[in-house]
Amino acid sequence: MADNDGSCDVGHYHGAAMHVWPGGVGVHAVTGGNMTKYVRQAGNRMGSNARTGSTGDRHGYRLMAVHAHPDDESSKGAAATAMYAHEGANVLVVSCTGGERGSVLNPRLQGDPEVERDLVGLRRTEMAKAQEALGVDHAWLGFIDSGLPEGDPLPPLPEGCFATMPMQVCVEALVRLIRQHRPHVVTTYDENGGYPHPDHVRTHDVSVAAFRAAGDPEQFPQAGPPWQPLKLYYNQTLSMDRLQALHTAMKEHTGQSPFEEWIEKRAARGDDAFRAVTTRVPVADWFDARDEALRAHATQVDPDGFWFGIPQEIEREVWPWEDFEMAISYVHTTVLPEVEDDVFAGLPEPAQADAMGSDSSRRPSAPLIDDVKER
Repeated sequence: MADNDGSCDVGHYHGAAMHVWPGGVGVHAVTGGNMTKYVRQAGNRMGSNARTGSTGDRHGYRLMAVHAHPDDESSKGAAATAMYAHEGANVLVVSCTGGERGSVLNPRLQGDPEVERDLVGLRRTEMAKAQEALGVDHAWLGFIDSGLPEGDPLPPLPEGCFATMPMQVCVEALVRLIRQHRPHVVTTYDENGGYPHPDHVRTHDVSVAAFRAAGDPEQFPQAGPPWQPLKLYYNQTLSMDRLQALHTAMKEHTGQSPFEEWIEKRAARGDDAFRAVTTRVPVADWFDARDEALRAHATQVDPDGFWFGIPQEIEREVWPWEDFEMAISYVHTTVLPEVEDDVFAGLPEPAQADAMGSDSSRRPSAPLIDDVKER
C-alpha cells in the first residue's frame, strides 16, 4: 500500500487513472486483461481525524461471516465479530464444512487415541466453544471438507466433497440461510480464497453467488422471501501491510519474527499486489476473545506455534485493527480520507436498512460498488 498525503483529487499514478471511491477515498484503477484492479492510496496508520471505531450500539444490525471450516472463524475477522456481537449486532458465523478431512495440527494431541477416534465430533465440540468465546450464533451449511490435495500431479478431489458439489446446490443452501438470517453485511474470502485451499476458493464463489441471488425473487423461490444484503467484504486479516508491520516490530523487539519466510513467499508470488484494504476495524480490546476462540480449536492450533507468536502488547501498538476489503456495496459509505473503520459504515438506521434489504424499490437497482474480480 502506497503512502500519500490524504489527498483525494483525481490524478494519475504510473499511467493509471485515479478514481474516487464513494465518500472520497482515492484508489488507482489499473487495468489488466479483463479486470480492473484497485490499489488504495493510504498510509499504514489511520489519520488523526479518524473515528475511533464503533458507536457501541449495534442493536438491529445483522452480520453474517461465511467460512470454509471450523477454526477459520477464529483466525479471520474474529475480533471484529466478537466486538459487533458484544455491541448488540446479531452475528451469525457459517461453517460451510465440518472440517472432516482436517489433520491434528497440535503436537500435544497427535497420536491421542481419543482424538483420533472421533476427530469430526471433537471439531464440532471445539466449534461450540469458539462460538461461546466470540458470543456469536453459528450454523453448519452441511457440506463435507474437500481436504487439501498434495502431490505432483495433484490427486482428484474426493467425490461428494464441498468443492465438487454442484454449484447451484451450494448456492441454494447459503441463499436459504441469508434469507433466514437477513444480514445487512456479509464477510467471506477473496477470489483466491485467502489461500488456495479448494474449500476456501469454493467458499468465495458460493458467497458471491448467494449474495447476488438472495435478493432476486426469481432465483431459488423455494428458499424463502428475497433478501438483499447491502455490503459484501473479504477478510484480509493476513494482509501484507499487517504482516510486514508486525514482522518489523518483532525484529526490533526480539530480533526474530515468525513471518519472515511467509512474507518472502507471498512477495515472490505477488499475492497482494492489487489487494485493496478498504476497511480497518479497531478491535484491540477484542484480541483476548479472538485468542480464546482460536485456542478452543485445540486439535487445529499449536498453542506454542505461529498464531500466538506475537505478544498482544506489540500487536495492540503496531496493528490494533482487523482488515477487510469491500467487494460489493449498495450504499455510499461515509469513509475517512484513508479507510473505513466499520463494516456497517454507510448503512441507514436498522429499520431503513431492513426496508432496503427486503424491498427492491428501496435500494439501487445495481450495486454502487462491485469490485468482484475474476480468477
